[in-house]
Amino acid sequence: MNKIVPVANHCDRITLTGLGAVGYHGVFEKERRSGQPFFVDLVLYVDLRPSGATDELTLTVHYGEVAEMVREIIIGTRFQLIEALAEEIARCLLQRFTAVRALDVTVHKPKAPIDVTFSDVAVSIFRSRAGEDTPVAPEGGR
Repeated sequence: MNKIVPVANHCDRITLTGLGAVGYHGVFEKERRSGQPFFVDLVLYVDLRPSGATDELTLTVHYGEVAEMVREIIIGTRFQLIEALAEEIARCLLQRFTAVRALDVTVHKPKAPIDVTFSDVAVSIFRSRAGEDTPVAPEGGR
């Protein structure tokens, strides 16, 4: 099986896990009215060599600002689908943080209105900037 290797085989990553806030997303009116917890996991593909060599924050991505932006998107937008929430997060982060060449976004909805026992529902997307190549690497890549 092949794996997608983002941005020209250069895979430095900043990972944020479990960013959470109460949001008002859902197909059902009750979800949009009452709210529920949403959690986001991010993998930001960034060339960390310049910041690693110089110890300069301005040469990397300020993950505190990333976390705040994600929280504001969860709280300040309303979507029926977590797929749309994931797209909005990806779009906003790529627009705001130019050092991010690509990203993985996973949106978790652990209190989804499902009538069977479950621990989590999540969607995951990968997005990259226009013009960034995403070659297919042999199995075991990444």
